[in-house]
Amino acid sequence: MGNLSSSAEMVVRVPPVSAPLDLERVRRKVEAGEILSDAELALLRAEAQRGTGSALRLALAHALINAGAEREALPLLESLRRDFPRDLPVRLGLARALLGLERHGDAERLLTEVLAQSPGDPEVLKVLAVLGLRRGEADKARAYVADALARDPFDAEARLLKEELESVDLPPPSVPQEQVLRPEFTAALTAALGRARVAFRRQGKDLLVKLATGGVGRVDVGSLYAAYQESPGTQGLTAYADALAARLGGLSSGLSAEVAALEARLRPVLRPADFAARAVGALHRPGPAGLEVFYVLEDAEFVRYLPEAALAPAGLTPESADAAAWRNLASRLAPVRPVLVDQGEVRLAEAFSGLWAVAEGDGHDAARLLLPPQRKALALLAGEGPLRVALGRRELVLVCRESDAAACEALARLVPSPDGIPGAFRLTEEGLSAV
Repeated sequence: MGNLSSSAEMVVRVPPVSAPLDLERVRRKVEAGEILSDAELALLRAEAQRGTGSALRLALAHALINAGAEREALPLLESLRRDFPRDLPVRLGLARALLGLERHGDAERLLTEVLAQSPGDPEVLKVLAVLGLRRGEADKARAYVADALARDPFDAEARLLKEELESVDLPPPSVPQEQVLRPEFTAALTAALGRARVAFRRQGKDLLVKLATGGVGRVDVGSLYAAYQESPGTQGLTAYADALAARLGGLSSGLSAEVAALEARLRPVLRPADFAARAVGALHRPGPAGLEVFYVLEDAEFVRYLPEAALAPAGLTPESADAAAWRNLASRLAPVRPVLVDQGEVRLAEAFSGLWAVAEGDGHDAARLLLPPQRKALALLAGEGPLRVALGRRELVLVCRESDAAACEALARLVPSPDGIPGAFRLTEEGLSAV
C-alpha cells in the first residue's frame, strides 16, 4: 500500500516473523494493506496469542486496522506499547490506529514524542505529513514531506505525498465544536423558558413545567442535555434552548386519552432508591437490587413519569398499570451488540470483545434485563453463567461475564453519567442483584 494520501492508509511496517509458509503469506498481505479473510484473521489471531514477541501481535493489529476495526486494534496496540515502549513500528502502528479513529491530537502528540527520540526519522515524518493532509494543514504537510525528501530524494512514498500536495485541494482546517457543560445548558434552558413565559420550577436535577393542558409535568434535564450533546444543531445554544422551551411550553399531560390508549403507552424504568424524593407523586414500587420501578409514558423526546393521582381517573390500579407496562416492554426486546470501552467512551466493536451492550437506546434497557426473553437473548452471546452489569448509562446497559476479570475491571472504571445508576450489579437466571 504505497500511497500515503489523506484518503488512503499509511504503509504498514510489520517486522518479519519466523513462521510457516501460510502465516508468512498472511503477514505479507497485512503489510500490503489487504483485508484478510475470516480464516486468515483467525489464523493470525491464534498465532499472535501463542507468540511472545511483538511481531505477530502487531501484524494482528494492522490486520484489524486494514479491515476498518481500529477500535478493536487500539487496546492491542496500547498493550504492545506498554510491553515495548521504545519500539518504533509499535508506536507508528498506534499512531495509525489513532488517525483512523480521527483522534488527531493524540496521534500528533505521540508522533512528536517519537520524533524527539528519533530526529529526522523518515517514517515518522511521512506519517506526520499524512496527519497534516487530514487536518487540512498544507504548510505543515509540505514541511514534513520536504524534510523526508531531503534525507532520501528517492523515497517513493514521500514523492507520492509531494505529488498529492501539489494536485489536490486541501479541506479547510476543522473548526472546534463549541463545548457546552451541563450547568451552562441548564442556565440557557431556564432563561429560554422565562423568555417564553413558560411557568417552571427547579426540583433537584429535574424541571417541573406547567403543561399547556393544565397540570404539571416533570422533565428530566439530564435526558435533554444528552439529546443536545448528540445533536446540538448549527444555530448555537441560545437558539436551541429557545426552540426547546417552545416545545416544552406546548406539552400536554397525555393522560386524557382513553384507558386502552394510555395503557399502550406505559413503560417501566429502573431508578435508584433515592429517586422517589425527586419524582414526588410519581407511581413506583420496589424493584430488584435495591432499585425502584417507575412508570413513564412513551415519548420520543421527553421522560414523563406517570403520576399516582392519574390512576383512578383513568380507571387503572397500580397492579394493572404495572402489568401493562411490562407487557408493552416485552413486545420490543433490545439488540445485544459487542462493544468496547475507548477512553471512557463506549463504542461498537467489530468483533468479540468480552463486553456487550443491551442497547435499544430508549431508556428502558435496564428494565429489559428483568424480562426472561431478553436474558435468553443475552445468554446466546454472553453464555449461561453469571453476568456483571453496569447501569451507569441510561441509553444502554453494559454486561460482561463475571469470570472475565479484565472486562469487569473495564466496567468498574467507567464513570456513570449524571442520569445513570451507579454501582455494580449481577445478573443470573434468578434475576438482578447488587454486587
